[in-house]
Amino acid sequence: MKIGIIGYGSMGKMLLWKFSEAGFGKEDLYVSNRTPEKLEEARDIACICVSEDLASKCDVVFVCVRPSDLKDVLQQIAPVISADALLVTLNGSVTFELINSVIDHKTAKVIPSLTAEIDRSQTIVCYNDAVNDGDKENLRSLLRNIGEVIELPENEVGMGSELVSCMPGFIASIFDVICESAGKHTDIPREQIVKMVLNTVSATGDLLLKKDMSFAQTVERVATKGGITEEGAKVIYEEFPETADKLFEKTLEKRKATADKAAEQFKS
Repeated sequence: MKIGIIGYGSMGKMLLWKFSEAGFGKEDLYVSNRTPEKLEEARDIACICVSEDLASKCDVVFVCVRPSDLKDVLQQIAPVISADALLVTLNGSVTFELINSVIDHKTAKVIPSLTAEIDRSQTIVCYNDAVNDGDKENLRSLLRNIGEVIELPENEVGMGSELVSCMPGFIASIFDVICESAGKHTDIPREQIVKMVLNTVSATGDLLLKKDMSFAQTVERVATKGGITEEGAKVIYEEFPETADKLFEKTLEKRKATADKAAEQFKS
């Protein structure tokens, strides 16, 4: 299987190196970028070429560019991409309808997470109607190199992205605030506070998954009646829901605005 990656930004770079680590040799990996100089570091693991050449040779073509650049890339590769190749975009905000208005081809959308860096991504995937079962299995086998694969319908990709792709940023923000607040009430060094909290967060997540415990069960196990944890949990359940609601309202609103802008660019 020959894999092509167009765009060497954060996600394109991560995918290329992860596929290389998984055992794909230079003869199987192709990469192109608008600024070729950035690809020098990848010269030993991938064939560096222009996008049209890549699209004509590869079985799976990942397009890892910004929504504003996607239409131009699709127009470049449309005349040369192999009929059997699977086109994969990393833009959840650009619909299949828009993509296929430029390139009528079997297409998947993929949304990885930053946690792919440690092979624990929960990668969101959806497909247009032209993708067959063989294509799906080939893509899943590739993405399993960076973690778990979750298939969702196209209309749920937005919320799926919030829950797995955006969530590391949300979680980091929440616990940054918690560590900052804790520091106001203790002489424990900030670095040690952060380490204590992060190790507890990681262990708690593993505990819930391995023991199949719910959030409510976990709270019940820790928060004894009339105890200290119960007092803190009450504050969170009483005051945090408003913040959580606002978070999703704002992010989904921004996602819609991004999708609308992408639609305007594709139709222009």
